[in-house]
Amino acid sequence: MPKTLNGSCHCRTVKFTVQSQTPVPYQQCACSICRKLGGPAGTINVGGVASTLQIINGHSSIRKYHALKDHSDPDNAERFDSERNFCGLCGTMLWLYDKAFPELIHPFASAVDTDLTSPPSMVCIMESHKPRWAKWPEGDKTVYVEYLDESLEDWHKKHGLYWN
Repeated sequence: MPKTLNGSCHCRTVKFTVQSQTPVPYQQCACSICRKLGGPAGTINVGGVASTLQIINGHSSIRKYHALKDHSDPDNAERFDSERNFCGLCGTMLWLYDKAFPELIHPFASAVDTDLTSPPSMVCIMESHKPRWAKWPEGDKTVYVEYLDESLEDWHKKHGLYWN
């Protein structure tokens, strides 16, 4: 049975629930998008079943951002298909959705109010994009220069943390 995740923005205008089979926040991304939107060492998201997303309140306050693929000419730059949903009032990042994977939605762990399980170790990706002064989390971790080939689902299954 999937785990129900409750989430909200900082000002509590937007509240949502989503079912997750992959609720352990383990992968921290430091790509330029995650750093600019989530802080110097990036963001952490979890997996959710897109069809189960329920916006409890604040639907009209949700805004979407499609990140630029190239910053050399922002006025004419192509944008990624993935959309980052955030609260238009307080700016809290809520979830990521990509139509390439319509069955999935990825809530940002920082927006999840449900107590989440600590991972056995962290996976830190996009080391090549992290500023030298920013620090990865303390403790056991594996750092990758770029993206990881392993999916959220595969990682959860490998560690016995997949919720059926």
